[in-house]
Amino acid sequence: MAVCSGTGMWQDIKEKGVLAMVQGLSYEDSVALTQANGTHNYKPLPVNVARGDGALLWDTDGKEYIDCLGAYSAVSHGHLAPTVIKAVRDQLDRVTMTSRAYYTSEVALFLHGVAEFCELDMVCPMNSGAEAIETCIKLARKWAYTVKGVPADQAEIIVFEDNFHGRTTTIVGFSSEEGYKRHFGPFTPGFKVIPFGDIDALKAAITPNTAAVLGEPIQAEGGILIPPDGFLAEVRRVCTANNVLLCWDEIQCGLYRTGKKFSWMHEEAKPDLMAIGKALGGGLLPVSAAVGTKEVMEVFQPGDHGSTFGGNPLGSVVALAALAEMETANYGERVTRLGAMALDFLLAMPFKQVKEVRSRGLLIGVEVDETVDVPALTAQLLANGLLTKQTRQRTYRLTPPLVITEDQLMEALRRFEKSLAAVVG
Repeated sequence: MAVCSGTGMWQDIKEKGVLAMVQGLSYEDSVALTQANGTHNYKPLPVNVARGDGALLWDTDGKEYIDCLGAYSAVSHGHLAPTVIKAVRDQLDRVTMTSRAYYTSEVALFLHGVAEFCELDMVCPMNSGAEAIETCIKLARKWAYTVKGVPADQAEIIVFEDNFHGRTTTIVGFSSEEGYKRHFGPFTPGFKVIPFGDIDALKAAITPNTAAVLGEPIQAEGGILIPPDGFLAEVRRVCTANNVLLCWDEIQCGLYRTGKKFSWMHEEAKPDLMAIGKALGGGLLPVSAAVGTKEVMEVFQPGDHGSTFGGNPLGSVVALAALAEMETANYGERVTRLGAMALDFLLAMPFKQVKEVRSRGLLIGVEVDETVDVPALTAQLLANGLLTKQTRQRTYRLTPPLVITEDQLMEALRRFEKSLAAVVG
């Protein structure tokens, strides 16, 4: 299909509809347009997804795949989750976007529902996960100056090596991954980076100017890195003892991804602040939030912070429907059960090239050694109808929608084993 430009393109879209135009594009058309007109900040797998349902995707040639990437946990409810779709359709006949310049009942219920779900007091709605993290940073700093009494512009936030909290310039500035930082400086000061899982390093890093500790309970993007038992609870104790806020980033590992509502719940490590997102949007819309205790959240005053789309009626009903589905469909039990099955299967694979399997619930990482041809393995996975990508070079993440069936999960694991066998012999 030749896509015309200028007035002709817009006239075609208006007359034929966007869906008809999209369905007229071949795989080659889609690649060509993407490469010509889009920035090259992603390297997509060579597949053109046309349709999704639950844990399955189909390309434009009709080939079926099991989705084991799950949009980095954003489609935990599965593609086109019926209850979430219904909430959207119902809302489209009412109002979709107002900004928070006015009150709306949808946003009011969202704020109440999210606070209750998170077992915290107040909510600041945003869109992307990075926005939620930036919001937590601003809250922690203002709390440090107005409540704790840290001297102006001296607040420090402690973070961990191998972290991933987003892509804004502030956030990448305290990343330990050089590729995320190169050519994007200068960076925002005020962050200390310490080893993940090292409680002694945390104690040594705290000063009277420390505002907060910011971390992921499990470092998903870092390679599904799980800290030592007891670490999360000890971080909580250290923060309390030193009048330091604890802020957990639960954007990717929260919302039942690990079998618990939040990953910090595997230990006694309740935060003062928390960032949530991804699955909060039900696989349909970007919805995120900073959530926290009243003491912290009340430091924001009108004009301190905002977002045009953050806290819109349509996003609010999507999030409410997404949370309601999780709370009423026993996500925790099924994720725990399926995660245990997956771990048993992966540990039984007869490959010495598998260095380690790290998992909690359906947040699974399979690390292969340097002898494995990673590009070849990725190609085999695609050929065998399994969609996933590695993180931090050699760890393949298996993070399917949480609604994946037992049969689909076992088939996905067999396809992974088959693909690895084809590469390592």
